[in-house]
Formats: sequence, C-alpha cells, structure tokens
Amino acid sequence: MKSHNVRIWGIRRRDSKSAPFQVRWTVAGKVCQEPFATKTLADARRSKLVTAVGAGEAFDVATGLPASELREATSPTWYEHACAYALMKWPNASAKHRAGIAEALTALTVALVSTSRGAPDSAVLRRALQGWAFRATLGDGGEHQALKDADHDVPREIRSALDWVAGASLKVVDVAESDNIRRALTALSKRLDGKRAADNTMRRKRMVFSNAMRYAVEREVLPANPLGRIDWAAPDTTDEVDFQYVPDPQQTRRLIDAVRDADVRGPHLHAFFGCLYYAAMRPSEVASLMRRNCKLPAEGWGELVLTQSRPEVGKGWTDDGRSFDERGLKRRARKATRPVPIPPTLVAMLRAHLDRFGTAADGRLFRAPRGGRIGSNEYTDLWQQARKAALTTEEAATPLADVPYSLRHAGVSLWIKAGVDPVEVARRAGHSPAVLWRFYAKILRGQQTVSNQMIDAALADGA
Repeated sequence: MKSHNVRIWGIRRRDSKSAPFQVRWTVAGKVCQEPFATKTLADARRSKLVTAVGAGEAFDVATGLPASELREATSPTWYEHACAYALMKWPNASAKHRAGIAEALTALTVALVSTSRGAPDSAVLRRALQGWAFRATLGDGGEHQALKDADHDVPREIRSALDWVAGASLKVVDVAESDNIRRALTALSKRLDGKRAADNTMRRKRMVFSNAMRYAVEREVLPANPLGRIDWAAPDTTDEVDFQYVPDPQQTRRLIDAVRDADVRGPHLHAFFGCLYYAAMRPSEVASLMRRNCKLPAEGWGELVLTQSRPEVGKGWTDDGRSFDERGLKRRARKATRPVPIPPTLVAMLRAHLDRFGTAADGRLFRAPRGGRIGSNEYTDLWQQARKAALTTEEAATPLADVPYSLRHAGVSLWIKAGVDPVEVARRAGHSPAVLWRFYAKILRGQQTVSNQMIDAALADGA
C-alpha cells in the first residue's frame, strides 16, 4: 500500500559511534528511520526524501521508501520480466504470434545484458531463450508454464545458458535508460546476419518491446513506457514488392502448368497454386479451403467464401502438438468471412481437382499424402522443380518467382493493372488499403497516370 501522508523530521543525534546521525520520517503514521555516519550523508538523504514529497511521489507504507526508490530496489531483471510477459501472453495468442513474441524477446534479451564475460555460444543462447525460456506448455492442472520450468529434462548446455543470462541481464529500471533502449531497438532492426531487417519485421518486433514495457508499467515496475520519449528511427528499408521478380501472366501460367507435370503430387497441387494466383490467397488460406467454401458453376465466374486459415508453425508453439494453427482470417474477427470472386479458369481447375481427388474426410480440398495439412516443405520443393522446368536458365538463377508466395503478388499486381479499384483489390486480397499501398505503391502510382488520363477525357467531353 502507498500513501502521500508523509512527514519528515529533522536530523537527530543518537548514542552511536558508528552512525550517530539519524533521519526519521513517517508514512501513514508508521515511523521509518535510517542511521548515517556523518551529518552530510544524513542531510543528503533527508533532501532526497523532501524532494520526493515535493514531486508528489507516493511512499510505500511497508518499507517507507518513495515509489521510485521502491521500483529500483525491487525491479526484476529484463530476463525475469520477459519470461513473465511471454507466459502472460501465451494462452490467448495464436501459435504464430507466440513464436513471433519469442523471437523478439530473444533478440532483446541477448542485447540487454551487462557483460559478455562467460557468455555461451550465441546459437545456444538463442536456442535456450526461444525454445525454452519463452515457450510454454500445458501442465497437468491445465495451467501454462514455461518449458524451462516444466517437468522436462533440460539439456545441460541449455540450463547453463539460461543461468548465465539470468545473472547477466539488466534490471528493467536500467533497461528504461535511453542508451539501453536504443541498444535494444538497434538489435531489433537487424537480422542474425547483421543485415537490416524488413520494415514489417522491425515494426512487429518493436510492438512486442513496447507491449512488454507496458506490462512493466502494469506491474508497477516502471512509472511509464520509456519508448515514447526516445528519438530513434529504424534504418531505412522498404517492404515494397520488387516487381522485377514477380512473374508476368505468361510466366505464371507456364509455372502453374509445370507444377502439374513436375512430380507425382503435381496434379493434386495444380489447383493449390492456381488459388495462390487467380484468387491471390495466402498458402495458409488455401490449406484450409473446404468444399463448402466453393461456389463452382459449370460456366462463368465462381466464388470462394474464405472463413479460416491454417498457418504452419512448429508444433512447439501449439497446445495440441500439431504443426499448424487453426484460426480466423488474418486481421479479422474469428468468424469473419471474405468472399473472393474467381475467374472461370480457376473454377475449371477446382472442378477438375474435385472430380479427380475428392476431398479429405473433413472436406478440405488439399491435403498431405497421409491426409493431414499440406506441408510447406512439399509445395515449396514442388515449386522449385516447376521453376527449373518453366523458366530459362538465366531466369531461374535470379529471384524471379523464387517462392510460391510470388503467385499472390502476381495475382494482386494483375488486378491493379487491370484497373480494379484499389479498395476492392485490398478487400479481395484480405488486407487494408494502407497495406496495399505499402507493398504495391509502384504499380498503384503507375495506375494514377491512367486515371488522370480518364479524368482529362471526361473534362474534355464536358467542355
């Protein structure tokens, strides 16, 4: 309990050879006192107390200390606080978000230490933090607990690394100092190889840092979030898609056709890649596509009503041990849907897929050989085979269509170039117009010229 009812008395002498001067004060009627060897020290202490009262600080009744001194004395280390924050967020976070939190906290914890003396190998330290300290598991009582504290045999090198960082970690009150905040932000702006991280990665990790600091305020470890007062900007990078490596429509069709012929599993995944391009879906959305989500008429345009996503994550980040998470659509309410019109080409591909392969027991269109969630390793390997078959040697040596996600970029680019309203493009793709501009600004700016010409023509007609 804290109180502003504080009275500070004058310095008095007492019968003591080692500490003859005494500072006394009361907090909510409770008498507090501290002895000092010299009057100068006693005066300095009394002045600090008077300053705290003048600044409107509350005093802790139990210890008699001003709130700022109590925070300093009782502050946990950053490592302890980060573990508490990760555990607090775990139950209500998606599996992918859990992994993202652990990744950001690991980068921060490695940077926020007071010494490097005796430090373990950096790879071991990161594995210990990300895989043990910031990962949780369900205990027998249904409560989550950090994996490092669960009933598991922690490898010796992992335990040693965690013991080291526990002793070397800065206190949270020290982390709030400007120099340490800057050090942490700089660590978040770099990849493991020392190169600059993408803007989106930096924003995501900085948000974790900010939220962890807000949690420190909530726990009364800090009086306020210190990030707001730091004048710091991330190194300039760009999230904009590099369109020289996005396949054009002819290249895209060749690549998708090459998938069908690349492997024994090619025919099953032919329409999977078609969804990435013609509907600009995310792989996690295609992986969860159900027969009931598809409107596939015999002729003309159809529609996919997207309802959920199955992002692939390591099984250590899910409570049920599966390698994927079941969740709603990205950045939408759990039960929100997103209808996406699809052209006759994709309608025909999906109808042919259903005729030949049917569905999984739960109605999914695409599945692994044993019926589970289609794995990223499988469709990525298949895609690399298709690249070799469909592209020239020179093209294949570049990042052109280097990952399956390039098809989504190609699909969105095609819609923009076709003159579809950017708001509708963003809706179909499943993100905000602001995100569309951030990633596709170059193409959108190009379309403004066409729009200006249309306005000029309309103005000329009315002249």
